[in-house]
Amino acid sequence: MRLVLYVTCLVDLMRPAVGFAALRLLESLGAEVYVPEGQTCCGQPAWSAGNRPLAVDLAKKAIAELEDCDYVVIPSGSCTDQIRNVYPQLLAADPVWGPRAQALAGRCYELASFLAGPGELLKPLADFDGSVTYHDSCKGLRQLGIKQAPRDLLLKVRGLKLHEMADCEECCGFGGAFALKFGEVSGRIVDRKCESIAATGADAVVGGDLGCLLNIEGRLRRRGDESTRVLHLAEVLAGSDA
Repeated sequence: MRLVLYVTCLVDLMRPAVGFAALRLLESLGAEVYVPEGQTCCGQPAWSAGNRPLAVDLAKKAIAELEDCDYVVIPSGSCTDQIRNVYPQLLAADPVWGPRAQALAGRCYELASFLAGPGELLKPLADFDGSVTYHDSCKGLRQLGIKQAPRDLLLKVRGLKLHEMADCEECCGFGGAFALKFGEVSGRIVDRKCESIAATGADAVVGGDLGCLLNIEGRLRRRGDESTRVLHLAEVLAGSDA
């Protein structure tokens, strides 16, 4: 099985440990894992900003780099949504790139969905002595239907206790540029999320999108919470020091 790991911009620039953890998990399946050296942005920011020409250029670049594989696995619901759902729409009228976009979309998986599905991760690589609560990211939940898979994976981790938070499906307030354009509203939303996390008493909050996690972690620290760990699912399954 030949897999391409699409690292994502935020993982590459802000928390490379997530990428290395994902790599360890995929290699534990016995797969040949390839990370294209030239991979860049999936084009979601350009698409969201209405810059269609740039989004098209980035989509074609990504397709050319990723399509020679059995599966593309991404530790991000938002980037997965861009490739699975937006690329075929974006390139639908192109007789060459449209079919290539469709073919790639069918082989593209968010990390939790892959590990709980085609990848069949039977046993996580690490233990976790403590409790966690899980945050459902908007793109992963609403665009990809990811809900139970990450929870099933967490429940396989020896020593881990899962405490569900109230309103776990509510937005964290990040939303990419939304947090910059509407800072006050974003701050109120993430405050609600932080309050829900604190109410669980969990040692850590876990999620599948680094954008959400960075937003939540920043707010927790500004609120004076220095103890609650903020971890990507890959870090819990593979070990946070991966």
